[in-house]
Amino acid sequence: MEHHFGYPFHVILVFFVTVGLAVYVDLRAHRSSTEIGLKDAALWSVFWIGLALAFYGYLWVGYNKEWADLYLTGYVLEKTLSVDNLMVFIAIFSSFAISGGLQHRILYWGILGALIFRAIFVLAGTSLFLASAWVGFLFAAVVAWSAWKMMTAREEEEEIADYTDHWSVRIAKRVLPIFPRMHAGRFFITRKVAEELLDGDSTLQLHGRTWASFFATPAFLCLLAIETSDIMFAFDSVPAVIAVTQEPLLVYAAMIFAILGLRSLYFVLAALTRYLVHLEKAVIVLLYFIAAKLALQSWNHTIGDTGIDIGAGLSLGIVLGILALGVIASLVFPEREGDGKAETESEATDAAAAEAVAEVGEGLAADLLVAE
Repeated sequence: MEHHFGYPFHVILVFFVTVGLAVYVDLRAHRSSTEIGLKDAALWSVFWIGLALAFYGYLWVGYNKEWADLYLTGYVLEKTLSVDNLMVFIAIFSSFAISGGLQHRILYWGILGALIFRAIFVLAGTSLFLASAWVGFLFAAVVAWSAWKMMTAREEEEEIADYTDHWSVRIAKRVLPIFPRMHAGRFFITRKVAEELLDGDSTLQLHGRTWASFFATPAFLCLLAIETSDIMFAFDSVPAVIAVTQEPLLVYAAMIFAILGLRSLYFVLAALTRYLVHLEKAVIVLLYFIAAKLALQSWNHTIGDTGIDIGAGLSLGIVLGILALGVIASLVFPEREGDGKAETESEATDAAAAEAVAEVGEGLAADLLVAE
């Protein structure tokens, strides 16, 4: 195996051409604003996973299995960690009362932003790691802290956060003029459109600079909450993937292929999350393993060689094995009847809340957004 994978031109070309064509096909297929069905989301999830596996095969044939395994391990890890992030997206959309069709559009723009920020984080993270092996201990602490937060959060009964009061939304409301209601799924509307809508509804009030030539809508505020949440998530996921390989191109390719399928996976997981009840426990175990691997790797390079080396193939096997155990445990040991009852009561509460939102309509969202 070569010492460094580097930045082969033809790999970069194949990667960006493949991603560009796939994104174009996805956008053409979902150019309408209709809600995405579960079947359509499942098929597109298979498409994106198949594309990631095809790139794995390309690396295996064009280079060797070890480089390919490093990429695939990073991909599986990023895909798994994204599940927790998607649950946050569900809470954000619920807070802003965003419909399924608009959810897909917001996720698209959010993922485009993630592509840019991931590139920055990957370059910074790999550069720090390569500059000093001691940084690995810091990354290990970050990953272990992420696992600890997930573990302790499961033991606490926390109220669902109201993301209409998210810190990024509060800052945006101080900086941008805000129109308090959705309009045709747009992120911004002109002053002329705002005045026409104000004339039709005397209860509406502009927020911020009322003389501005454009106004942000709740759709943009929702996008902002999605984007900032993803950036915070990157602080956890990037060190974890860098634990697998410090090759920037392989890390970035793994993360991008994982992220591009998140829109479709979001709608699948929204339906399946109640059945994979033990998957989060598997993710916690996985994070602790990654933290230990990082610490071991840094120890070998800074303090003394322990003689223990977790190679690419073994890492891939452990990651897949832990996830498989989480899925199998969810199927063999589903939620106990008592837990299911609690979930049913929770679902009933959520349904009642959703019905109340439907009755109040956009007026409630307006009150939430213009409230100081």
